[in-house]
Amino acid sequence: MRAMVLAAGLGTRLRPLTFELPKPMVPVLDRPVMAHIVDLLQRQGIDEIIANLHYFPDTIRGYFGDELTYRYEDALKGTAGGVQNCADFFGDEPFLVISGDALTDLDIAKLEARHRAHGGIATLCVKKVPDTREYGVVLHDAGGRITGFQEKPDPAEALSDLGNCGMYVFSPEIFDYFPKDQAEVDWAHDVFPALLEHDVPFFIHEIDEYWNDVGSLAELKSGTFDVLSGALQMDVRGDELDEGLTVGAHSGLDGVAMIEPPVWIGDNVRIGAESRLMGPVVIGDGATIEDGALIRDSIVFPGTTVPAGTILIGAIAGAAGIVEALPPRVSSAAR
Repeated sequence: MRAMVLAAGLGTRLRPLTFELPKPMVPVLDRPVMAHIVDLLQRQGIDEIIANLHYFPDTIRGYFGDELTYRYEDALKGTAGGVQNCADFFGDEPFLVISGDALTDLDIAKLEARHRAHGGIATLCVKKVPDTREYGVVLHDAGGRITGFQEKPDPAEALSDLGNCGMYVFSPEIFDYFPKDQAEVDWAHDVFPALLEHDVPFFIHEIDEYWNDVGSLAELKSGTFDVLSGALQMDVRGDELDEGLTVGAHSGLDGVAMIEPPVWIGDNVRIGAESRLMGPVVIGDGATIEDGALIRDSIVFPGTTVPAGTILIGAIAGAAGIVEALPPRVSSAAR
């Protein structure tokens, strides 16, 4: 099976971070969120991957190199239009589409098996959500066939608590139901309503695995800290020096006055004397924490300096050059 990672969006809800870098390149611990997705695909046997590009395309292409195939969009084509633009890449077999900002440990083999078993044209990953006001929810019958959608309904009016995760398997016939000669095409507004209108069967795949779309600064923090807690299973660099304390290469803790895990510290991090780290705390590669800094419940991005005596509580601290401070890309297959 081939896969597409959606990486063209503007990421407006992550501003001001996304004034500096595209949303798929926002770091989660030791690598960009999109790198975690690519690694997930590769570990599960998917090596032929295409990504659509628009915003900061050279940043993504420069990081992944020839590991991926790329398709540039001069103007954004929409959530479905970008996939249609890559139709020739997928061939005659079902293919996976996943957002470039999805943090997940999805079992792709189970998703593919579900798609092949029900015989429909599409399979949408869904997960129970705590607040339907934040998600598009999916309605279905007893057999899992999709019967409709509600867009961010009030809980009192919601007919389902299954949120659409933005992770799909499609059969190539899906492109028969796209509008003709439309510059921008959306799954929710254009393609899925066409399937319902033509009584074309498509189905849900309810997942138990972790999923977070990192669509906002709050979700970025929660997803990052979920790696520390173990709620999200993910391989990351570093040596576990104590329970909940992981430290990367060439990073020292001499002179640190207090560390309360969970704490993850990347490579080549300098932490000054009398600093205090009260978890959850993540400090990215090449960061500098100067003397006497106090950090709690915060993320410090790669290459960032926290000045002496600074107090960070519930913060995301960054500086220009975040991507450049990351270590070179190492694919999952090479680890």
